[in-house]
Amino acid sequence: MSFFHLVAGKPLATSEERAEHIGPISGIPVFGLDALSSAAYGPEAALTLLIPLGMAGIAHIVPISFAIIALLAIVFFSYRQTIEAYPNGGGSYTVASENLGETAGLLAAAALMIDYILNAAVGISAGVEALVSAFPSLLPHTLAFCLGILAILTLINMRGTKDTGIAFLIPTYMFIGTLLFVLGLGAFRVIASHGHPIPVIAPPRLPIATSMLSLWLLAKVFSSGCAAMTGVEAVSNGVAAFREPTQRNAKKTLTIIIVLLMVLLGGIALLCRAYSIGATDPTSAGYQSVLSQLLAAVIGRGWFYYIGSASILLVLALSANTSYADFPRLTRAIAMHDYLPHVFKIRGRRLLYSHGIVALVGFTAALLIAFGGITDRLIPLFAIGAFLAFTLSQAGMVIHWKNQTGPGRHYRMIVNGIGAVATGITLLVVLVAKFASGAWIVAILIPLLMFLMIGIKRHYKGVETATATDCPIRVDNLASPLVIVPLDRWSRITEKGLRFAMKLSDHVEAVHVDAEECRNEVDAMWNRNVAAPLAQAGREVPKLVFVPSPYRFVLMPLVDHIFQIEREHPDRQIAVLVPELVVKHWWQAPLHNQRAQLLKLLLLLRGNQRIMVINIPWYL
Repeated sequence: MSFFHLVAGKPLATSEERAEHIGPISGIPVFGLDALSSAAYGPEAALTLLIPLGMAGIAHIVPISFAIIALLAIVFFSYRQTIEAYPNGGGSYTVASENLGETAGLLAAAALMIDYILNAAVGISAGVEALVSAFPSLLPHTLAFCLGILAILTLINMRGTKDTGIAFLIPTYMFIGTLLFVLGLGAFRVIASHGHPIPVIAPPRLPIATSMLSLWLLAKVFSSGCAAMTGVEAVSNGVAAFREPTQRNAKKTLTIIIVLLMVLLGGIALLCRAYSIGATDPTSAGYQSVLSQLLAAVIGRGWFYYIGSASILLVLALSANTSYADFPRLTRAIAMHDYLPHVFKIRGRRLLYSHGIVALVGFTAALLIAFGGITDRLIPLFAIGAFLAFTLSQAGMVIHWKNQTGPGRHYRMIVNGIGAVATGITLLVVLVAKFASGAWIVAILIPLLMFLMIGIKRHYKGVETATATDCPIRVDNLASPLVIVPLDRWSRITEKGLRFAMKLSDHVEAVHVDAEECRNEVDAMWNRNVAAPLAQAGREVPKLVFVPSPYRFVLMPLVDHIFQIEREHPDRQIAVLVPELVVKHWWQAPLHNQRAQLLKLLLLLRGNQRIMVINIPWYL
């Protein structure tokens, strides 16, 4: 086995796709990491906005968290119905397109693409923040760690869905087990101490209150906390990845993910209030994440603290895997309707839509670099795309059930209708609360993406119209082309090009861009190596043309001559044969001029239907 196959995995045949399907146990790491890990940065984002309230701010995290949990329950029941209605995958784009029309589908597509990119960036940056909390000396290297984790995730995900699920199994369940143990132990101590537990290591002292609670601040805190709901849609979008029975396995996975997320959100909020744990400034030297403080308060800073911190770091960083699982599927679905380049429809060597992964990695890296890998700078952009997709999906499901005739459709309409109203109201709150903090960027990007996708669709329609034909092949004007071969010096490369040209046509023209000092030499070479042997064999000798170039330019005089010949022969096709040397190693290419490549590019850009470019490679 080669090193490349060892790292990236052997290619998979199409017939092996069934073996790549996953069950509920592997489904949690593949589709649930985004949702589960958001239990770490969702409460953190909310508590960060409560810092100006000092100690009084901590009390408000519990009602806000339980409001988010209630919203989560509504979305959960709605998406169970989506899985039932769309057994092959019912992401927001599919549901909105089929039930609400093209514009709604594009709106959902743009929102989801932005959301998945932001999810990858936020997950990785939050994971690195957990690492920095445990080892503050690493703070200056935040961005480098973010990009390193992005590279590792890409390598793992390129191996395929099944291998990814296996690779992330241990970190995921270690995170869940560790956090549930800490929450359980913390809750026991709270009960045993009648609501006043003594922390093993006291959290940092909260600053003195500098402002009062307002409805506006409450809305901003709620909107930031809603970041904990991102990733909930992932399972419904990837139903086809599950093994039979697909719907049952998908529903089971979704149920486990949502129940665990509810327990984590509720437990973290209650223990933060009981232990007086608030957020600290992520840009300050003494920064500690909320979960780091919680672990230290409940179990101290012994070996278990570092195991817990490591599991949080791993799962936060790996939470970007949800984007790796769903972004390529989303881009493929959009490309199937001609709204994205068709390259996104191509399956790679491991049965993945690998071009979607490449696009995701590129955008995520750009986002991390632009925002320095700091989670709090990315959070204001977050959740808008997710809630817009939630709302469109649930509204689309209402129309879907309305058009059905089976029993229970009215009940299902009500469930999805409640989901649409709840997520729609939340979307407005999030958009208004975060608009000045950076949400305006998303509000601009979504329409721009929609216009881009409409432009791509218009291009594909234009190509289809221009190339479509119902007519049989034309049998007129099948004369051989007029062949032009650029000529520099006599070599095996030149000989191969000329021989092939003479096989194509009896009308061959060799063109040498003339430098006065070598004209006689080229003329003598031609007579000796071409004209004389061909005349002796009784074959027609190709025409040798010298194109003057007083300023020593080569390409443009040659291109101008080709177009001149094309104008002089309006009834003939012009075939330009471009002989070129192909070197054995990539690093040898810069040692040779690239005129052949530039000539082909110029002819392709400036040419027309009657000029053909034929490559004649000589392999060294």
